Amino acid sequence: QVQLVESGGGLVQAGGSLRLSCAASGRTFSNYAMGWFRQAPGKEREFVAAISRSGGTTYYADSVKGRFTISRDNAKNTVYLQMNSLKPEDTAIYYCAAAMSAATMRYRCDYWGQGTQVTVSS
Repeated sequence: QVQLVESGGGLVQAGGSLRLSCAASGRTFSNYAMGWFRQAPGKEREFVAAISRSGGTTYYADSVKGRFTISRDNAKNTVYLQMNSLKPEDTAIYYCAAAMSAATMRYRCDYWGQGTQVTVSS
């Protein structure tokens, strides 16, 4: 089992920045690709970003490319999502996830966190 706990969400004005963190415990963190998803009110959960086990490869949804950056620190068992130039449409609950492959993460994840709320005001 892998336990994932997100933090760093909050309220920010449009154009601002936030950094989300996800602390993992349980099995060896570096054995898993990590990622972020989000779910806005009334919408389905959608893929945001993923990072490979070593951190050498990243994937992004087109909607966040160039604004969001995913990174990980395997020594701290933590994955991050730096969000810049935030827009009201980025408002959602953001979830951390773990999977065996970053390339297919948008289709299948093995573990999920509880989520953290991000609200962007206009």
